[in-house]
Amino acid sequence: MPLTVELIPCLSDNYAYLLYDPAGELCAVVDPSEPGPVRCALAKSGRKLTHILNTHHHFDHTGGNIPLKQEFGAEIVGPEKDRERIPGIDTGVDEKTPWQFGRYRGRILEIPAHTRAHIAFAFEDENIVFTGDTLFAMGCGRLFEGTPQMMWTALSKLMQLSDEARVYCGHEYTLSNGRFALTLEPGNADLQARMKDVERLRSSANPTIPSTIGLERKTNPFLRPNS
Repeated sequence: MPLTVELIPCLSDNYAYLLYDPAGELCAVVDPSEPGPVRCALAKSGRKLTHILNTHHHFDHTGGNIPLKQEFGAEIVGPEKDRERIPGIDTGVDEKTPWQFGRYRGRILEIPAHTRAHIAFAFEDENIVFTGDTLFAMGCGRLFEGTPQMMWTALSKLMQLSDEARVYCGHEYTLSNGRFALTLEPGNADLQARMKDVERLRSSANPTIPSTIGLERKTNPFLRPNS
């Protein structure tokens, strides 16, 4: 059975994600901003939290770590190079770390720029990648601890994934990102069509996530330096 991902809206515009094998016992939450919405999602799914996965240390991605760990005994997995800033971390990972989530093969991508030790969790066989605050739908993260060259290197690494890979990012910034993208490429037909879909979704307060790597190639100005 395929790995299941459920969106969990948190705070004002954050997304955490519930990740589980429908036929197994493991259940993870990616980047829990706060515990309350995660508890509600777990209760609805009937799952017990076993893992917490952090892409980076910012509080709006780790704020739920300690209360959820205390409540469920979940193992916290995060970037080894930022171990001292990940609340409650148990297991540090980097690109050299062989990593499995139950029967699913995971891959850690080091994508520093937004923060110095930012990582992504990729499940390439499942066409799933959690990009945190590095790659957004039609945008990329701010450079708090990195350089533009570091961001381009990180984005280039993500672009090596399959076009079908579904991108689960950390925030609902798509509408504002798309408006900015249109100022750069007003004649981009793919971008125009995507913005119609985004405006329709957001008018009903529906999420625009996930995106795909292929769609980002066509519409994200930060992946289109030669356009």
